[in-house]
Formats: sequence, structure tokens, C-alpha cells
Amino acid sequence: MTKQNIFDNSPTSRVTSEQYETTYQESITENDKFWGKAAKQFLTFEKKWDKISDWSFKKDDVHIKWFEGAKLNVCNNCVDRHLPKRASQIAIIWEGDNPDQSKKITYSELHKEVCKFANILKNIGVKKSDVVTIYMPMIPEAAYAMLGCARIGAIHSVVFGGFSSEALKGRIEDGKSKFVITTESGNRGGKKTPLLENVTEAVKSLEGIKILVIESKNPNTQESKNQYFNYSTLHQTASEECAYEIMDAEDPLFILYTSGSTGKPKGLVHTSAGYLLYTAITHKYTFDYQDGDIYWCTADVGWVTGHSYIIYGPLANGATTLMFEGIPTYPDASRFWQVIDKHKITQFYTAPTAIRSLMGAGDNFVEKTSRKSLRILGTVGEPINPEAWRWYHKIVGSSNCPIVDTWWQTETGGFLITPLPYAIPQKPGSATKPFFGIKPAIVDDKNNILTSNPQLPIPTVEGSLCILNSWPGQARTIWGDHQRFVETYFTTFPGKYFSGDGARQDEDGYFWITGRVDDVINVSGHRLGTAEVESALVLHHSIAEAAVVGYPHDIKGQGIYAYVTLKQNINPSDQLKKELVELVKKEISAIAKPDVIQFTPALPKTRSGKIMRRILRKIAENDFGNLGDTRTLLNPEAVDELIKNRISK
Repeated sequence: MTKQNIFDNSPTSRVTSEQYETTYQESITENDKFWGKAAKQFLTFEKKWDKISDWSFKKDDVHIKWFEGAKLNVCNNCVDRHLPKRASQIAIIWEGDNPDQSKKITYSELHKEVCKFANILKNIGVKKSDVVTIYMPMIPEAAYAMLGCARIGAIHSVVFGGFSSEALKGRIEDGKSKFVITTESGNRGGKKTPLLENVTEAVKSLEGIKILVIESKNPNTQESKNQYFNYSTLHQTASEECAYEIMDAEDPLFILYTSGSTGKPKGLVHTSAGYLLYTAITHKYTFDYQDGDIYWCTADVGWVTGHSYIIYGPLANGATTLMFEGIPTYPDASRFWQVIDKHKITQFYTAPTAIRSLMGAGDNFVEKTSRKSLRILGTVGEPINPEAWRWYHKIVGSSNCPIVDTWWQTETGGFLITPLPYAIPQKPGSATKPFFGIKPAIVDDKNNILTSNPQLPIPTVEGSLCILNSWPGQARTIWGDHQRFVETYFTTFPGKYFSGDGARQDEDGYFWITGRVDDVINVSGHRLGTAEVESALVLHHSIAEAAVVGYPHDIKGQGIYAYVTLKQNINPSDQLKKELVELVKKEISAIAKPDVIQFTPALPKTRSGKIMRRILRKIAENDFGNLGDTRTLLNPEAVDELIKNRISK
């Protein structure tokens, strides 16, 4: 039987192991040909490209271009072109913070609302290539705003609605944005965030800012050098028709700022054709999306996950995508599973942080729901420890659902290493193998490639994770600072894209992400990934979550400091500490056992749910004066608690 690649499949066919291997090899050896086929299948162009790719990772000439000369519009690809066949299909399901609030928006309704929003933007002066800052809760208008910007060729810069006014101001200034879209307040876990108040504070020292306010009583009462507009008033007279702007393939679609744990936040720039193609193809094959599926990614559109896998990827595929305003534990820890049953979710995509939190709440919250609609589970944001993976698979998925453990970054635009659910056998805790067209490599400190062919049996290797080639979804630059882009990603390992993550590759070619390279601890000459130690700690039935960092040790060079959060109704004790030390010793080795274990009610996290290990390192080192700005954290009070209970080494 002749081997087929994925483009020989019917749209409803699942990718087999043989097809994955065949297509992957073809996508590497004939890279441009592969992406040309993909572009024809997934996107609609106004004009075909002159050249598929033109890129260089040489540090004196870093440039990345895909589909040069092509013309298209992203909003047209996500909305208009679906209308002939999908006008009455649900495009977006909105699930409010309050369980009694939900809304279903068809592709026809989405088209109408996006056109009205685009016309409102034009009415307040937004033009092609202007930067529009969006500071919104997870309501449908956030999607309308993003797509409305794309429709008229404006560049959106979404700032997570949980960020402080200072963080917002910095992003407005860096992007040179003169337009802000916000709302009176946002709901999250039964609590309100004063978004309009934060915007007013952020722009009070700025001039010439135009602020469009959704759901506001009377924004014009604000005393300001800036101008406020009432969306509801403008919406009443805005036309439901708005021609889309024809854009170049390499025109910027959006800027998205990384959270900036150290230094100034980086405004990553993603462009139109390549980014949209990459989100569409990765969404389709990683989640095996089929017509009629109901897909849910629990992220916020303030993060790249929300951009790529709530809005652009799913809508480019004509999917039904769910936007969720709430949190997993409100009103109780059964909320996720109740929403799955309510809307018959088929693909569910969330973060390991949420999984571990819900795992700690107990199985009863899950088991009182059905979840029979689920076909595929996914994880995003950080490596998932094997114990949480198994709980997710067994308890949430009833041992019936493959788990796609995706590795990617804001900079990558979409998944680079991920299982395809029915084509790649899974290993708990491993991101498995690269997506089509991606050439990952493990590199040592001298820039030697330890392996570059993930298809062949190899000895296990460990080092820094780099990518050897470009891909369409790759960020093109840092807004206003291309030299920083070069220095951050292409200087450490010349000629390669450096992810900043460490990884190991096993004898089957599977990749295991060990965490940020600066999260590798060197204990007595032995390099240990913090993720490995954390995974061992949470194997204990009393542990909900753990974070491990290194700290200066007089004898070992670096010691291991573990912060541990206990499950409900479990009390800290010296006996429990002994059990944890023995568990790590048993699971990894005596070298990996923690020198210090500090029990804590909560770990400091970013608004996207990532553990802020930089702060944990500073606390472990007793360096309390260099914690940076902790006000943008999800739970800044956790830092004060950790300092108060700091254990003397």
C-alpha cells in the first residue's frame, strides 16, 4: 500500500502513525512545498505568493518572511469565507463567570458584530497600521475587537485584564498606541476588576489617547486630557457592512507582550499569513478537529494561547470555540466539568496548574459529572508532571481520551512539539514529537547538536532546546527593538533559534521539556531539571503542587529548595518532610533530594497561571530586596506569606 501524507487524506480522516512519519519527513526535506500545500488547503488568498519562505538565523542578518507577495485578510479567513456554508453554525459560545450566563453566536452574527465593531473603530479614527490596545475581560466583544482590528488592518495589542495600570501604561507607551478598548469592569470568580479605572490611571499622564468603553454608564464624565467614547451609543448607528482591508502576508497582525518577569516586557510581533496558517493547521491536526465538534480552550485572550487557540486557529477552521469568563473553582471546583457537560465539549485544553489545583480538590468534583462528550484532552503552559497527567487521563477523561501535551511559546505562535492524538503513542509527561516542518535539536553548551533526527533510535541526550529552521508562525521581531530580538533568541546558539528551555530526548526520539534553562540546578556537578524534582514531589498523595529552585550551597555549589502546597485537610509535619525527601531519593536519586522544604498555602503565579520561579529563587536566597514588581501577579499576597515563613538554611 502506498504511503500517504496528510494532504492525501479526506478532511475527516484521522492521521495515522504511518502518515505522520511520511508527512513529517516530507515536510523537512521539501519544506517550502509542504507549506505551500498547507496554505492552499487552509487559507484563502486575494493574491498568491511570489516566494514561500525567506529566512536567516545568522545573528548579523536575522530575518523571517513567509509567503512574500501574497495578499489576504485574516478576518475574511476567520469569518466571511465561512458564511456560504456556516452562516447558521455557532462560531463562539460565551460562558460567563456566573453559571447562569451564556450566549451562542453564529458565524452570521459574528460577521455582523465584527463589521459594526470595525466601523466603530474607523469612526473614532483608527486607520490601517495603527496600534490598538485591548484591555478586556473574556466577553464576546473582546473577540469582536480583535477581529475588527484585523478587518481594517489595525494592529491589536491585547493586555490581560488582570494587569495593573502601570503594566498597562508601559505597554501602551511601548506600542505607541493612541487607542484603548476597555469596559467598566471585568468579572472573575465572583469578583470585579475595575478595568476602566485602571485605564484612566494608566493614561492620566498621557495625551491624545482615545478610549472606547464597552458597557459603561457614562465614560465622558471622566476628567482627562484624553477622549472617551461610549461603545453602546456608537453601536446603535454603526453599519453592519464593512469591506475588509487587503493586507500583505507580512503585514503585522498583532503585538503581544510577554509578562516580563525580568526587564522590560517584549512586544512580540506576529504577521498575517504565516501566523494564521500555522494556528489553523496545528489546531486541526493536534486536536483532530472535525465538523460538529465543540472545542474549548480555557485560556484568556490576553495570552498567546487565547489568540492562537480560542480566536484565530479555530475560527480559521470554521470551528465552534468556547470563550470562558470565569475560573475553574467558581462557584466550586466542579465548574470546568459542568461546562463540559452543558455544552457537550469534545476537545478540552487547559493548563497543568489548573489540573493540579483541581486534582487537589478531590475526585468527587469530577465524578459527579458525565464528561462523556470528551474526545481529546490537552495541556499548555508548562510541562505536566506524570502524576497529574495520569489523573487527567484517568479521572477527567475516564481513560478514553488521548492527551496532547503541547510545547510552544508566545514567540512560536503555535505548537512546535506535540502528540497527534491517534498517530503518536503517548508517554505521560512527554511533549513527544515535533509538528510537521519543525526541526528541533538538543544542543550542548558549545553549540554542538547532540541529535537532530527525532525519527531515528538514539541514546538519551539532554541539553538546550533549539529549533534549526523557521516556520510560518514564528514571531518576526520585537516591536521597535529588532536587535533585542536577535540577542534574545539567536545569539546564545548562533544559527539556531534558542527557546530558553532545556529538554532531553529519549531513545524513541521523544522530547521531554525539563523547564527553563535557568531552572536547571547544578548539584555537586550533577545537572537536575527542576521539573523532574517537582514531578517526584507531587507523586505523594498529600501534595497538590510543588515548585523547586536552586540556591547557593557552601558544599554542593547549589542546593535544592522546594516549596510545597498541600491538599485540603492535610497538615504540614516533619514526618511529611521526611517522606518527601525519601520519595525524591527513590524516584530520582539521593543527589536530587531537597535540602529545604517549605510548606506554603500558595505559590506566586503570573496572571496566566505560571509559577513565578524567579521570585521563589530570590526568596530562597534571602534576597528580598530584588523581587521586582510583584503587583502584577495573580496572588501577590503569596509572596508576603513566603517571606514571612522563610526557612533559615
